[in-house]
Amino acid sequence: MAVSLAMTPAPQQFERPMKKFDCITAMKALGEENRLRIIRKLLEKQCSVSELAGALDITPYNASKHLRVLREAALIEQEKNGQQRLYALAAPFTNHLAEPQTILNLGCCQFDFSKLPP
Repeated sequence: MAVSLAMTPAPQQFERPMKKFDCITAMKALGEENRLRIIRKLLEKQCSVSELAGALDITPYNASKHLRVLREAALIEQEKNGQQRLYALAAPFTNHLAEPQTILNLGCCQFDFSKLPP
């Protein structure tokens, strides 16, 4: 007796559409000192919540809250690495960085992350 197996397509991976960079949303998100400090740290390398919290001397809870605001503004993106989530600058955001990659040029204004207080 021949058994017929029906082929089912593999489940598709759904990717979130990349949010478009918006100047006003970016300015609102960058309107808090700790978020500016997070961006400055992410200019150096991708980091986990605990790395950012330790480097900025804030609680992991507060770091997570700030990261959520930055992620919703399409300034950063997260990558899952096991149970850990690593955060990095989003491509639409980095497209607005001017040399030496520490100056965010929004056209109407500029942020120089190297001139922020520690």
